[in-house]
Amino acid sequence: MLPDVVAVKRTDPVYAAHAYLTKVPVAAIEPFMHTFTQPGETVLDPFAGSGMTGVCAAITHRRAVLRDINVLGQHIGANYVNLVDPDRLLSAAASSTTAALDKLGEIYAVRCQSCNRRAVLSRTTWSVILECTQCTSHFNYYGELERAGWSKSEMRCPGCGAAVSTRRSQRVGEQPVLDTISCECDARLRDQPPTNPLVTVSAHDLSYPDLQIGPDRQMFHASALAKHNLDSTTKFFSRRNLTALSALRSAIHEQDDVAIRRKLEFAFTAILARASKRYQWSRKRPLNANNQHYYIAPVYYEWNVFDLFKRKITAVLKSDRYIRSEMAINALMEADGAAAHRLNIEYDIGSADKIELPDNSVDYVFTDPPFGSNIFYSDMTLFQEAWLGYTTDHSCEAVVDRSATQSTRRTAERYEELMARALGECHRVLRPGRWLSLVFSNSSGSMWALVQRAIAAAGFAIDPDRIVLLEKGQRSVKGLASGTENTVTADLVLSMQKAHASRQRLGQAPAGFLDSIIDDVLSAEKSSTPTRLYLNVVREYIRIGYSMESVDLELIAKRLLRRGYKKDAARGTLRIPTARLGRNERRQDRGLE
Repeated sequence: MLPDVVAVKRTDPVYAAHAYLTKVPVAAIEPFMHTFTQPGETVLDPFAGSGMTGVCAAITHRRAVLRDINVLGQHIGANYVNLVDPDRLLSAAASSTTAALDKLGEIYAVRCQSCNRRAVLSRTTWSVILECTQCTSHFNYYGELERAGWSKSEMRCPGCGAAVSTRRSQRVGEQPVLDTISCECDARLRDQPPTNPLVTVSAHDLSYPDLQIGPDRQMFHASALAKHNLDSTTKFFSRRNLTALSALRSAIHEQDDVAIRRKLEFAFTAILARASKRYQWSRKRPLNANNQHYYIAPVYYEWNVFDLFKRKITAVLKSDRYIRSEMAINALMEADGAAAHRLNIEYDIGSADKIELPDNSVDYVFTDPPFGSNIFYSDMTLFQEAWLGYTTDHSCEAVVDRSATQSTRRTAERYEELMARALGECHRVLRPGRWLSLVFSNSSGSMWALVQRAIAAAGFAIDPDRIVLLEKGQRSVKGLASGTENTVTADLVLSMQKAHASRQRLGQAPAGFLDSIIDDVLSAEKSSTPTRLYLNVVREYIRIGYSMESVDLELIAKRLLRRGYKKDAARGTLRIPTARLGRNERRQDRGLE
């Protein structure tokens, strides 16, 4: 029996090995895999993304058929289950690094300002140079932030004293402001003022990819790439890191063993975001790269590519060990002793609405499709696909455009048709009586209603007792403001059976139903996030068969505010003022945390 809530963390070795825009952790898939399948059966994921369904299938000794149009997703998913000899991978990684350094020289070598000996650069902190909107003078953002006591609101132009606005100011350049080095004179990493490298960066005969990011891309508009002159992939790298990456990729391509070479490429694509200018600086700790936007912060890091690669190889080996270990544990638990189980994971580029499988050939479908206009996968994966040498056809993507572009018309109606056709294909290939589990989340009621209609059109009926709230932990900064910025930070998993049933028509909720459900959820949960509240409302609507068309997260937030819940600006939470409650009610104060 499935629980009402599946809560997992995103900290397992598989999850950490390679970033992707959205990933369902393996631990979150396992309860569904064990509920709906047996070892040896075939699982399909037509929106496979980074291949977590395939990893879960491998661990639990199932066969998996994975499809996605996304090139990076296929690259990641196929290499997660490309389990290679660890010693050979370490040797190949070391030889590739050595070959790259032999070609370039030690381009991360700098002079230690304490002992005057050669040191190795771990990272350089860079700051943008801004032009004041009032007096047009230029200033170093990091320097003025430091002078303002690290308070952005206190920052002033050194020329005229005007308040600094990074949103309105033009970026006119960038400067290194800090080197973090490793030297024999100190056991720890140490910061020092930036110095010139001991080796001049030279590209020699190296080549690197440079793909345009044009106005036909949604992220071109959302990330204001034209304003910042960031209209190609190379502009997101420093010259030094671009050269290092090019040399490393060239050395990897020289490896003869195909499986080892592909695993090295897996580690290589995993470091690209961190090796770029998108790795955000923070006084306390690095914030990493935002994978949903092409954003370069006013202060960013330039990391040593070879250090990043060495660490990622270690993470990849941990992922492989974890998968092998889980496979062995599950083999011991199985009655048929499937210790000799061999990986049977097939991942091909293909569209979810054209699944080339026979009728009634699949035992279970677990899938996590794009959530409407939440994320534009092909725009963001272009960053890594440029280095792979082949890219996703973004015109085929199952998304809803936020703004009109020159060449795409990806409307909500088109998205609904694609989803209905994809689910129809799943219905066709599923064996009679078997199940499909669909992961979905959105703050828009109309998007939920769209999915409800697509499910009905495909011939499925959602089991009202098998709607699971999926919490993946580690809320983002934006997630802390869930409900106040119309952001949903958890998912629902809808499970449905292939059965002979007439198409269900969605009903309309009667007057007062929404407020009644809100009361029920607040009574049942002593402490609830706005996300949990909203998704529990969605769950009740879907259970009964009511359309979610007009029930948005924003509407729920307004209903809560009318009830006296207030926004805590510091924590991004809503809490009802205890002064307005009676004695008994104070005991039941339900802060939305």
